[in-house]
Amino acid sequence: MFDVFGSVKGLLKIDQVCIDNNVFRMHYKATVIILIAFSLLVTSRQYIGDPIDCIVDEIPLGVMDTYCWIYSTFTVPERLTGVTGRDVVQPGVGSHVEGKDAVKYHKYYQWVCFVLFFQAILFYVPRYLWKSWEGGRLKMLVMDLNSPIVNDECKNDRKKILVDYFIGNLNRHNFYAFRFFVCEALNFVNVIGQIYFVDFFLDGEFSTYGSDVLKFTEMEPDERIDPMARVFPKVTKCTFHKYGPSGDVQKFDGLCVLPLNIVNEKIYVFLWFWFIILSILSGISLIYRIAVVAGPKLRHLLLRARSRLAESEEVEQVANKCNIGDWFLLYQLGKNIDPLIYKEVISDLSREMVDDEQSAHKRPFDA
Repeated sequence: MFDVFGSVKGLLKIDQVCIDNNVFRMHYKATVIILIAFSLLVTSRQYIGDPIDCIVDEIPLGVMDTYCWIYSTFTVPERLTGVTGRDVVQPGVGSHVEGKDAVKYHKYYQWVCFVLFFQAILFYVPRYLWKSWEGGRLKMLVMDLNSPIVNDECKNDRKKILVDYFIGNLNRHNFYAFRFFVCEALNFVNVIGQIYFVDFFLDGEFSTYGSDVLKFTEMEPDERIDPMARVFPKVTKCTFHKYGPSGDVQKFDGLCVLPLNIVNEKIYVFLWFWFIILSILSGISLIYRIAVVAGPKLRHLLLRARSRLAESEEVEQVANKCNIGDWFLLYQLGKNIDPLIYKEVISDLSREMVDDEQSAHKRPFDA
């Protein structure tokens, strides 16, 4: 089993410098790992067996398996209810009149592994864009200041480089920050779009799939229709046509067992709840981001919470001079730099800003 999931180990490593936030990581780390693991699982015959096994008289089993896998199988929706073994062979499997009774074809199962992998790629796109746009700026600015064990000479040199960069580029980080905000918005759009995409892939069954499974447990046994059996039937029908000895077209009805759907039904129940939770958290994160952009006072409070060891006056002095881009960069630095060193950085920034302000006031008088 470990060999199957070995290829996703690279996504589990912890980055030394954090350039995003927890909700962002849920998209490109947790969700990508889940989707790739599921994609590998449904392609692994070692744990599931053959994806389809069909039974029909007079047709070689291998031929029937291949034919039904390629051309899809079907169930009869009117035969989803009833006692198995008495009224129906299996839920959705029963006699039907061709042209009269409605049938539902299931064409998705050969595409599940590819769709899951494609979804994983889509979830990684915002991370790829942000990593390209960020360009390693935070990592260069942190410069081992995330470690509390740094000799004083090295620490002071790196602090000076950081403070000089920040003062020299004050009010020039808006584009940097807004590109991150765009990627956060892309995460939200992506997860909502994925829900609609999977709903389209499963013929409109995914949007209410999780809630239908929950309702199923509360219904009377004689009346309820298992939504998992409706969307992911384990036994289906398949019709094969061939020429008989006299040249007439003969029809053969076969029963097909789809063991893969035992896994698929659980995968998509989990994904329904995961996507709902992720979309809610992403929506809350987006509302929070709008509030941060629109509220200078909120930014001040957040910076104060991030630099809790620094003096309130120094934090206020720095916050008043920072626009949204400067605040965002400073807040991200606070996530990565050791708290004691970050306190000193805030103090040095405050002193430099005060000195610059005093110098600016003196220049007209000197002239």
